[in-house]
Amino acid sequence: MRVDIWSDLVCPWCYLGKRRFERALSMSEHRNDVQVVHRSFQLDPAFPTGQSVAARAMLMQKYRMSEADVATSQDQLERLAAAEGLEYHLTESRTGNTMDAHRLIHLGREHGIQDAVIERLFRAHFTENRSLFDRDSLAALGTEAGLADVQDFLRGSGHEDDVIADHRKAHELGARGVPFFVIDGRYGVSGAQSVEVFSDALARARKSLQPDHS
Repeated sequence: MRVDIWSDLVCPWCYLGKRRFERALSMSEHRNDVQVVHRSFQLDPAFPTGQSVAARAMLMQKYRMSEADVATSQDQLERLAAAEGLEYHLTESRTGNTMDAHRLIHLGREHGIQDAVIERLFRAHFTENRSLFDRDSLAALGTEAGLADVQDFLRGSGHEDDVIADHRKAHELGARGVPFFVIDGRYGVSGAQSVEVFSDALARARKSLQPDHS
């Protein structure tokens, strides 16, 4: 059984949802039979490549929120993340175009280390406040995750088409935000749901694969 997960690397709910899903999967007796594939979704694909803005300022403008309201929301997210064993530092967080970062995730899949790559990028962004928006930083992070010749790869356009195709497919499936999970190509779960919701979805998908002996 395969699970496809659409996410963006600057989405705090995506890292949170990934960890909750992983907890649910770890409790399944069929966990070793599940293949997880990470798919690309860009929250702001029109943002200029190589640039970034303060996430707090972006949220204030996009959602017409006050700075105090954004700060409260970020504090709540940091607490939710901590409950899942994640360390978020959102006050100084920045956001921007994630095309190159997503390209690295596809490169990671090509080399069999996709999860290691996405984990490294998520942690760099949310815990370490390292940039996902300039290629020197991304090259260093990709190398730390186990990729080779990352600088040369980023100079080209490898896997750009895959990132765009993933984004298009998400929209075809009706996803307008992330994280978005598709289990066995049939069951959709939207958002960073609870461990219980993910467990139930995995169990229902597994049950549907079994022959009906009634």
